[in-house]
Formats: sequence, structure tokens, C-alpha cells
Amino acid sequence: MSVVTASIDIDAPMQDVWDYVMDPSHFGDWVTIVDAVSNVDTGPLRRGFRMDQTLHLRGVRFKVRWKLDVMRPPDCARWEGNGPARSKAVTEHRLSARNGLTHFDYRNEFRTPFGPLGAAASKVLVGGIPEKEARASLARLKRILESRR
Repeated sequence: MSVVTASIDIDAPMQDVWDYVMDPSHFGDWVTIVDAVSNVDTGPLRRGFRMDQTLHLRGVRFKVRWKLDVMRPPDCARWEGNGPARSKAVTEHRLSARNGLTHFDYRNEFRTPFGPLGAAASKVLVGGIPEKEARASLARLKRILESRR
């Protein structure tokens, strides 16, 4: 299992940050590895809400099927994902008010298939790319939301 964490302070109201990061139509705008979002459930976000993302990492495109497992607006969401070859991921978004700003804590756990061998191969092939992309995504989100003020 690999864990990636990143955080950032955004000069925007917490509800505005929540609304933007939870809108599947915006994922490709701020998440650097998202190529496309498809098969999005209709209706409002709710526990059990599903969507697919086509992700692009280190020259490889792959699809992840996500299900919204926890949703506590405007401060906590947890998505569970199933990827290729029985890989799994869990992504958490936690928002809090801090010194007049919105603090965004991001966490992603992912499990590669094939146990320890798959984990070792993932470290060799991917290295620190997921952490770099998480930081870049949050920086992009900050630029987008702060430019709207």
C-alpha cells in the first residue's frame, strides 16, 4: 500500500471550495492526472454516487471506477476506487477553516495488485510522481479558486 498526502490553504470560503472539488465536471480542471470523467451518476452527490475517471500517469492511461463512500458537506468526502488488475484506491478530502482561509487536506491510499511484488514494481515505475501530482493539483485548485474572487 502506498499513501500520498498533501495540503494547502486556499483564500476562498469553505463552501465554495467544497462545491468546486466535489463537482465531477471540474475534476479535469484541477486534478492534473485526470484526462476524462465519464459514466457519472445523475442527480446530486450522495453516498454511493459513482463515476469513472480516465487517469494519465507516467505515459499510461487507465480507468478507475469511483464510488462516494463518505460525504459530510462541507468538510469531508471519501471516494473508493477500483482500477485495473484489481488495484484499489481510497481518496479523502478534508476541509477546515484556518485563519480565515480554507485548509484542504488530501490523502490517497492505493494498493497495487500482486502484493509485495506489485508494490515494489510500483515504486520503481512511479517513484514520487503521485505526491508531486497531488501537490500540483492542489496548487492548480488554489489558483483557480483564488482567481474567481
